[in-house]
Amino acid sequence: MTRPSQLLHAQRMPIATRDASTVLLLRDSADGQGYEVLMTRRADQGNFANAYVFPGGGIEAQDGDPANHDLARVRSAMVEAGGEARITQALAGIRETFEELGILLAYDAQGLPVSAAQVAQLDRHASLYAQCRERGWTLAVDQLWYLAHWTAARDLPKRFDVPFFVARMPEDQTPEADETEQFEPTWIRPQQALQRFAEKSLFIVFPTERTLQRLATFAGTQAVLDALQGEKLLWKSCPRTGFIQGQDTRHMETDMAFGELEMVHPDGQAGHHLDWQSETAVPLRKNLLRLTAPNPGVMTGPGTNTYLVGDAATGYIVIDPGPNETIHLQRLVQTTGGDIRFIVCTHSHPDHSPGAVPLQAMVEQAGRARPPIMGLPSAPTARSYSRFKPEVTLQDGEQLTLTGNGLEGEITHTLQAIFTPGHAANHLCFLLVEDALLFSGDHILNGSTTVIGPPDGNMIDYLDSLDKLDEICAEHAVRYILPAHGHVLGFARQQIAKLKAHRLAREAKVHAAMRAKPDGSIADWVALAYADTPQALWPVAERSLLAHVERIQKMCLGR
Repeated sequence: MTRPSQLLHAQRMPIATRDASTVLLLRDSADGQGYEVLMTRRADQGNFANAYVFPGGGIEAQDGDPANHDLARVRSAMVEAGGEARITQALAGIRETFEELGILLAYDAQGLPVSAAQVAQLDRHASLYAQCRERGWTLAVDQLWYLAHWTAARDLPKRFDVPFFVARMPEDQTPEADETEQFEPTWIRPQQALQRFAEKSLFIVFPTERTLQRLATFAGTQAVLDALQGEKLLWKSCPRTGFIQGQDTRHMETDMAFGELEMVHPDGQAGHHLDWQSETAVPLRKNLLRLTAPNPGVMTGPGTNTYLVGDAATGYIVIDPGPNETIHLQRLVQTTGGDIRFIVCTHSHPDHSPGAVPLQAMVEQAGRARPPIMGLPSAPTARSYSRFKPEVTLQDGEQLTLTGNGLEGEITHTLQAIFTPGHAANHLCFLLVEDALLFSGDHILNGSTTVIGPPDGNMIDYLDSLDKLDEICAEHAVRYILPAHGHVLGFARQQIAKLKAHRLAREAKVHAAMRAKPDGSIADWVALAYADTPQALWPVAERSLLAHVERIQKMCLGR
């Protein structure tokens, strides 16, 4: 669990949210090419000034009135999934759509969809519920489908909690903006809206942008509605704020930077810079810094992350000193004041361990005690450029400790070694016990899957190690994974499950390729199993494919 004492900032409660509801009205394009969504421009003052949005607004007391719920025609499955609250949200969306655009999703006394002429008889400034009750109409909640749910970022001064519904546009009705809150009703394809946003000719806010991006993957209105038939929304998000090149940016839970933003600033109130640089260490906690080596590339991403565990009072443990890059190692010494107690390597690959010996020498030159180099020796299967022999061999479960008074005193930080072969035969992960943080080396990466290259890499061992890490995450309530390449990952156990599922899905493709071409070569099988991967990466993919082939063959023979 997180130690509040190690957070970088005092925590503040975000502003409470206000309940609102939004309806996306969809229609198939007249030319038969795709579909369109209705958007309107907000007023030049107030919330989301001049932004193009979907119709909707705040939920009012009348929307939750049981008497008004009696006016709703609903699907029983919808109520089972969301209860009365779902009806309240849907009614609010219908009411707001009527008040803002004069569009009404309702049935007349005969149970038929209301016509444009019937809707024109209503007063948009009077109670919609009272007018429907007078006419014996019911509101078409059953035409709304729960698409997504957005909660505004925690750092905003005004926050809304909003379900997004979708519905098919009534055929004979025409939107007419109220010219008070909404202006310029516009039918537009999601792809076109995104293009205009990129061209800066259409202003949209982050939730609208991401919703349009998801909608752009569907071929037509019915395809969207079909995806929602199970009464389950497609996504739920409360974005977090970071800075890239000095600009305020928003990130969803599925974005690579989300976990780091959550870990560094749990309350979401302070900004965190996400730009990759190698000049200065990035604080992640009071007892944790990350300094990224200047070795970016296809296989290393933005570079190798060196983690510094500890503080000025306890000294530091260096995890993965990285390549033998003098300037990087000098920066590690400068950042720690040379007070490095242990140098540990997750494995022997050349972007992780070669910096260990020269870093040790620099520490001694700075007048500090010689820190031991720790890890596991490379196996005989390691390639010649991946040989590593530590001074101290770590055992599975062994703990390294830093104390508050230097070499003696109360233990402040505990780093536990976890043997995780798979990517390399001598691979270790590490658990910062007091803070439940998992350092995953190359076993788990952010934004890509690690290469498993036999003979030193082994897919059976790799998947078994994933299971082992999942058990440890469950035991210690680990939420964050700190990889050797890329930003911090959140939702640790979900990430592990997703990664394992991806590996098994890829293995199924490999097995299918082997069956399709039983006499084929590794290159033939890669072309089939990795058809969704850029061809430039196929030579690297061959290594992991070979690991899958070994596992498939061993499983067929029986482990």
